[in-house]
Amino acid sequence: METVLVNSESKAHVVFVPCPAQSHIKCMLKLARLLHLKGIHITFVNTEINHNHLLKSGGPHCLDDEPGFQFKTIPDGIPDDLRWDRLELSKSILTNFLGYFLDLVARLEIPVTCIIGDGMTPFTVDAAETLKVPTMQFWTFSASAFWGYYQAPNLIEKKLIPLKDESCLTNGYLETIIDWIPGLEAIRLKDLPGYVRTTDPNDVDYNFVIECAKATRKISNIIIHTFEDLESTVIKALNPIFPHIYTIGPLELLLKHIQNEQETKKLDNKGYSLWKEEPECLNWLQSKEPNSVIYVNFGSLAVMSAQQLLEFGWGIANSNHYFLWIIRPNLVVGESIVFPQELKEIINKKGFIASWCPQEEVLNHPSVGGFLTHCGWGSTIESLTAGVPMLCWPFLWDQPTICRQICKEWKVGMEIGETVKRDEVEKLTKELIGGEMGKQMRIQAMEWKKKIEIATSPNGSSFLNVEKLANDIHMFSTN
Repeated sequence: METVLVNSESKAHVVFVPCPAQSHIKCMLKLARLLHLKGIHITFVNTEINHNHLLKSGGPHCLDDEPGFQFKTIPDGIPDDLRWDRLELSKSILTNFLGYFLDLVARLEIPVTCIIGDGMTPFTVDAAETLKVPTMQFWTFSASAFWGYYQAPNLIEKKLIPLKDESCLTNGYLETIIDWIPGLEAIRLKDLPGYVRTTDPNDVDYNFVIECAKATRKISNIIIHTFEDLESTVIKALNPIFPHIYTIGPLELLLKHIQNEQETKKLDNKGYSLWKEEPECLNWLQSKEPNSVIYVNFGSLAVMSAQQLLEFGWGIANSNHYFLWIIRPNLVVGESIVFPQELKEIINKKGFIASWCPQEEVLNHPSVGGFLTHCGWGSTIESLTAGVPMLCWPFLWDQPTICRQICKEWKVGMEIGETVKRDEVEKLTKELIGGEMGKQMRIQAMEWKKKIEIATSPNGSSFLNVEKLANDIHMFSTN
């Protein structure tokens, strides 16, 4: 397939709309950059608050327009002091964003030929119907997690959710085996995305997921940030439902290949992060032995109590391994972070704490031997790309499903119990960094790294799927 370079004559104009959250923005922006290199005009739509956060972290010029690529904003519909309130944001996405988005599109100078909406922005499907333009959904999750979200209406129909009462959370009900989801055979109810845990049919998250699943049922074209070898059985199950599936991950390696192919300047990471990254941690890693450091990061949205943070802290410290720990400002709910003096001394001796970091560089650093993660998909696929095994503490959303795949299917991780205990954290950290099981998982992780390199290289499955995606989008503009 021929790669078309960007030019002013191209009629293809895609509007990208990410869910307003760190990992979604980063992932969708990389795909937008990739398609821009394929000759497609891009309008990338952020909410006003996120746009300002990106400018603050990346510098005032990090989102400057360039030929064929522009950034636009829509209101968040919530006050700035509620920016991190996911429930308020979910409500606004369902009630406000459609009107905001249609107003924006009406002001664009170049006709829109396709909308690529995040799977968690169901309003984009309604917008495409109103505007009578083709649309695709980009699920920035794994195929397994997407498939778990898609099951929401089926689980309701079978009366498995919502839960009857709070006792279902503790009486073993969540251990129920679900044996009718192709590609996820023998999955437990608790391993499906977090919406299955609600007891309230009016719960905001629960209803948000249902609306997303309903919107996806109107879609023929879906893009998933995965690669075929990793989730072949799930992708096979999806094929009869969706006429066009594009598995296009991991995007970072694809960007590198396309840039090398076209001899274009490598795009830096400016504009991808809502927080200022602290590269000093890379200098700290330089002094450490290969595979000797446990990297700890719970992502952009997971939260915990001060007690849970202390249990993690003591467990990591007592493992006697070096650790790089990312503690972002809003990680702990409603409490200030105060470490006991003894723990502070260990941190000063064995650890490095930062509020945010360039994660892909960290994971690819030779001194990093393991990753303690919340199992967000962005973190997971970056860890697989780097060949780094994981300790898993899933928080919510897609993370229980991804944790199940990491530990059971891909065999590159171990799960920490829902109730965080320092002794368990210590034991598993020691095993991951220095134990025999950790060694085997590191070998397996390196095997996945090799498969990723094949999938993203010229003639690899993900590489060819991006070519097909770009060509199909160009076709939209000629019809």
